[in-house]
Amino acid sequence: MSEKKLYVGSVPYSVADQRLGEVFAEHGTIESARVVTDRDTGRSRGFGFVEMENQGEAERAISAWNGTDLDGRTLTVDEARPRENRSGGFGGGRGGDRW
Repeated sequence: MSEKKLYVGSVPYSVADQRLGEVFAEHGTIESARVVTDRDTGRSRGFGFVEMENQGEAERAISAWNGTDLDGRTLTVDEARPRENRSGGFGGGRGGDRW
Protein backbone atom coordinates (compact mmCIF):
# COMPACT_ATOMS: atom_id res chain seq x y z
CA MET A 1 0.00 0.00 0.00
CA SER A 2 1.47 3.32 -1.10
CA GLU A 3 -0.42 6.29 0.31
CA LYS A 4 -0.64 9.44 -1.76
CA LYS A 5 -1.05 12.85 -0.14
CA LEU A 6 -3.11 15.51 -1.91
CA TYR A 7 -3.14 19.27 -1.37
CA VAL A 8 -6.64 20.78 -1.45
CA GLY A 9 -6.80 24.56 -1.81
CA SER A 10 -9.73 27.01 -1.65
CA VAL A 11 -11.55 24.82 0.85
CA PRO A 12 -14.69 26.60 2.08
CA TYR A 13 -14.22 27.86 5.63
CA SER A 14 -17.32 25.91 6.70
CA VAL A 15 -15.76 22.54 5.73
CA ALA A 16 -14.18 20.49 8.53
CA ASP A 17 -11.98 17.38 8.42
CA GLN A 18 -14.86 14.91 8.34
CA ARG A 19 -16.65 16.60 5.43
CA LEU A 20 -13.41 16.90 3.44
CA GLY A 21 -12.85 13.17 3.88
CA GLU A 22 -16.42 12.35 2.87
CA VAL A 23 -16.09 14.38 -0.33
CA PHE A 24 -12.92 12.56 -1.38
CA ALA A 25 -14.15 9.13 -0.26
CA GLU A 26 -16.34 9.11 -3.38
CA HIS A 27 -13.14 8.32 -5.30
CA GLY A 28 -11.34 5.87 -3.05
CA THR A 29 -10.19 4.93 0.41
CA ILE A 30 -9.22 7.85 2.62
CA GLU A 31 -6.40 7.33 5.09
CA SER A 32 -6.78 10.83 6.55
CA ALA A 33 -8.29 14.23 5.79
CA ARG A 34 -7.27 17.41 7.56
CA VAL A 35 -8.27 21.03 7.11
CA VAL A 36 -5.43 23.26 8.29
CA THR A 37 -6.45 25.68 11.01
CA ASP A 38 -4.88 28.81 12.43
CA ARG A 39 -3.05 27.88 15.60
CA ASP A 40 -4.23 30.98 17.49
CA THR A 41 -7.88 31.22 16.43
CA GLY A 42 -8.68 27.62 15.45
CA ARG A 43 -10.35 28.86 12.26
CA SER A 44 -9.80 27.21 8.89
CA ARG A 45 -6.98 28.62 6.77
CA GLY A 46 -8.82 27.57 3.60
CA PHE A 47 -6.72 24.57 2.61
CA GLY A 48 -6.10 21.03 3.69
CA PHE A 49 -4.59 17.65 2.92
CA VAL A 50 -6.14 14.31 2.04
CA GLU A 51 -4.23 11.04 2.08
CA MET A 52 -5.59 8.44 -0.32
CA GLU A 53 -4.81 4.75 -0.12
CA ASN A 54 -3.04 4.54 -3.49
CA GLN A 55 -1.86 6.47 -6.54
CA GLY A 56 -4.74 5.44 -8.81
CA GLU A 57 -7.38 6.64 -6.36
CA ALA A 58 -5.46 9.86 -5.81
CA GLU A 59 -5.33 10.54 -9.55
CA ARG A 60 -9.07 9.92 -9.88
CA ALA A 61 -9.78 12.31 -7.02
CA ILE A 62 -7.55 15.01 -8.57
CA SER A 63 -9.32 14.64 -11.92
CA ALA A 64 -12.76 14.70 -10.30
CA TRP A 65 -12.28 17.63 -7.89
CA ASN A 66 -9.65 19.99 -9.32
CA GLY A 67 -11.47 23.07 -10.60
CA THR A 68 -14.81 21.85 -9.22
CA ASP A 69 -17.13 23.87 -7.00
CA LEU A 70 -17.62 22.88 -3.37
CA ASP A 71 -20.02 25.09 -1.39
CA GLY A 72 -19.36 28.09 -3.62
CA ARG A 73 -15.56 27.84 -3.86
CA THR A 74 -13.55 26.35 -6.71
CA LEU A 75 -11.18 23.71 -5.32
CA THR A 76 -7.54 23.38 -6.33
CA VAL A 77 -6.44 19.77 -5.96
CA ASP A 78 -2.96 18.48 -6.71
CA GLU A 79 -0.32 16.13 -5.33
CA ALA A 80 1.12 17.58 -2.14
CA ARG A 81 4.74 18.59 -2.35
CA PRO A 82 7.10 17.60 0.46
CA ARG A 83 7.30 20.24 3.16
CA GLU A 84 10.36 22.43 2.79
CA ASN A 85 12.69 22.76 5.72
CA ARG A 86 12.37 26.20 7.19
CA SER A 87 15.10 27.75 9.25
CA GLY A 88 14.33 28.24 12.90
CA GLY A 89 14.39 31.48 14.79
CA PHE A 90 12.38 34.63 14.62
CA GLY A 91 12.88 35.98 11.12
CA GLY A 92 16.65 36.06 10.90
CA GLY A 93 19.42 38.08 12.42
CA ARG A 94 19.81 41.81 12.72
CA GLY A 95 22.92 42.00 10.58
CA GLY A 96 25.26 42.96 13.40
CA ASP A 97 25.18 45.27 16.37
CA ARG A 98 26.31 48.85 16.01
CA TRP A 99 26.89 50.06 19.53
